Amino acid sequence: MLKLLRKISRYITAALTGRFNELADPKVQLEQAIIEAQEQHRRLTEQAANVIANQKQTEMRLNRAMEALEKVSASTRQAVVMADEATSRGDSAKAAEYTRAAESFAGRLIAAEKEVEGLKELSLQSAQASDQAKKAVAQNSSALQKKLSERQKLLSQLDQAKMQEQMSKAMATLSQAVGQDVPSLEEVRDKIEQRYARAQGTAELQGQTVETRMLEVEQASMDAEAQARLSQIRSQLGIAGAPTPGTEAPREEPTA
Repeated sequence: MLKLLRKISRYITAALTGRFNELADPKVQLEQAIIEAQEQHRRLTEQAANVIANQKQTEMRLNRAMEALEKVSASTRQAVVMADEATSRGDSAKAAEYTRAAESFAGRLIAAEKEVEGLKELSLQSAQASDQAKKAVAQNSSALQKKLSERQKLLSQLDQAKMQEQMSKAMATLSQAVGQDVPSLEEVRDKIEQRYARAQGTAELQGQTVETRMLEVEQASMDAEAQARLSQIRSQLGIAGAPTPGTEAPREEPTA
């Protein structure tokens, strides 16, 4: 039963994930991926900064330990010298005191030398870790820049895809109806052609009626009256009559 419930749970999760991916806006998902990459780079940078800071602190501790080692070493040598001088003067009491002081300094010297050696090893390790952290940040920064460039490319492709989808939808409406209330281009074209053909037929029928012929007769009468009036005016002005439309003026014979 438990195994069956797990299968059902995984199936539902896969189904919901697939449905979510279908409905999710790719632009939003792309921005989410970029934000996550930037956040990872920020965390990596903080970790690298901590590693580098630890390496710097180790270097400072090593420098202080080496300074202390030099002082203890100098004090140890000085105590040995002073003990030897006291022995040379025959002052056994002073010689014993300086000897005990030299032994105490020698103990400090050994401890300081061990601390310096430990810090040197730690400093070397921290320096290596610091170099690795710097390289990791540089590599991740380069990868982040590539992702940012890729984002611009993907956004451009997404805009082109959206434009192409809109163009495809627009082209589809030219050949088929998009709904009950919106006619297709073919339907509109048929309707216009029908009206145009009907108008032409009506015009042709009107051109064959008696009224049309009467108008033609009246227009011809008016044209003849106008020509007669022009001929009268030309005669009064002593101007030869102009050739009637459709005829040519007589040509003059060439003189011999």
